[in-house]
Amino acid sequence: MTTTIRINCDIRNLATSMASAALLGFVTSQAMAQPFSRASEASINYTLAAFTPKRNCESLASLQLQEVIAISATSIAAEGDVPAHCRIQGTIAPEITFQVNLPVSWNGRYYMVGNGGPAGQHPDTQAGARSDALRNGFAMGATDTGHDGTSEPGYTFAMSNLQKRVDYAYRAVHMTAVTAKAVANAWYGRPVDYAYWNSCSNGGRQGLLEAQRYPDDFDGVIANAPWVDQTGFAMGAIWNQQQLDDVGLTQGKVNLLAERVMQKCDAIDGLVDGLIDDPRACNINVIEDVPQCTVGNSTDACLTTEQSQALQAVYDGPRNSAAEQIHPGFMPGGERSWFGTIVPNAQGNASVFGLGNGIMQYMVPLQPDPQWDYRTFSFDTDTEMPDRWSRLADASDINLQLFRENGGKLLITYGWADQILQPLMGVHYYEQAVTANGTNGEDFMRLFMIPGMTHCAGGYGPDSHDPVTTIIDWVEAGIPPDMMLGSRIEQGEVVRTRPLCPYPQVARYDGSGSIDEAENFSCAVP
Repeated sequence: MTTTIRINCDIRNLATSMASAALLGFVTSQAMAQPFSRASEASINYTLAAFTPKRNCESLASLQLQEVIAISATSIAAEGDVPAHCRIQGTIAPEITFQVNLPVSWNGRYYMVGNGGPAGQHPDTQAGARSDALRNGFAMGATDTGHDGTSEPGYTFAMSNLQKRVDYAYRAVHMTAVTAKAVANAWYGRPVDYAYWNSCSNGGRQGLLEAQRYPDDFDGVIANAPWVDQTGFAMGAIWNQQQLDDVGLTQGKVNLLAERVMQKCDAIDGLVDGLIDDPRACNINVIEDVPQCTVGNSTDACLTTEQSQALQAVYDGPRNSAAEQIHPGFMPGGERSWFGTIVPNAQGNASVFGLGNGIMQYMVPLQPDPQWDYRTFSFDTDTEMPDRWSRLADASDINLQLFRENGGKLLITYGWADQILQPLMGVHYYEQAVTANGTNGEDFMRLFMIPGMTHCAGGYGPDSHDPVTTIIDWVEAGIPPDMMLGSRIEQGEVVRTRPLCPYPQVARYDGSGSIDEAENFSCAVP
């Protein structure tokens, strides 16, 4: 039996002006994860067991739990296909809101999702994820990481209490996982058999930090588009804004760039299919590859020299005056989604800059400085400024030895066309970590790079897949993921399937049959 749990935490642009009430806002979103039938007979059934409660739901409100300063418990009746369950909600000191949902018929597994961007989302905003988990028999947990994003938008929560920065960085997720397991143990009279994490973006960062710092919390971690290097990203966002300020790019000009990139690079993988399977092979020189405007003429059919140089800088990534790269740039192939995310829109807003600027203003300094001006940042002298925050929040530690020794499995996915987080963050982390924790690192961690997929989902690639079945098979049945099936869904219809291959393998066309059917492709090392 294969079942879908469509849970991914995504960050999306709300086009919120940094000059307005707030820092950039992000919302959680569910990326579709479609089930697929495995050939393997050993594929795990989600409902292997059915454990039932050993006490009254409301009695859980009397539990005395570590650092929990408030707790309530409510019986929730079945509704539709969502089963009856017990909802426990409370506060972990000082201000971490947590929620645990326990189905009356439990499969022995705990499932947790994370938070997008600056977090602050109440667990009730994860209602879709909660329903999916419950109908499949999972106990499910979530947290706001210690602040309310509606009253303290963006990273402004750092102004009211510096402890909230620590809780956001890593503590809230760990404490919620520990608390949720204790609650489940109390209700069912037995411990959790397996615990799983599945989230995207900042949620991917949270999952990686769990594996790095608390290797007992989860048996399987799905880190989708993980925000590995939050501080490097912030410097990259400042770099882009410094380059793109006042060059007058329009949606039409960015579309022109996207068209020319695909004209040059679509066929480099041997197949003209609207996808670039590894954009590192796409060597774009904006001045040479995109029509240049003549003096005094700047239509959407061309780029000025200043516009070309600024866009090239986005690909190149932040560099110092010695041309040394400080953080990766963005990859060719995602340009269709750059306007308003990387490239400022007509109102001057770019969500990547909004997020990075908020980190530099509120999280990086010992005392938050809302007046800090990104124009003052020097890539020669200021790159060590984020180090303190990096030690708290970055998920760049490649030491996963204890996680591996505990039997943990780590599944990382990234879209090559990601327009929010630089895809090479995931590639570079994987390449280092897979060899740093003993031989045969692929036995416990694998990376899947998805052509054409933007941030967490979307774009024009096969962005729908089922990592939950994959990680459960790996953890509980010892079946490593040699392939995941990716689907492209438009208006509710599957229009293309394609194998998603473990890095560094890519999907290669076998030479016959439809290029829209996965069965005509094989995973191979390029």
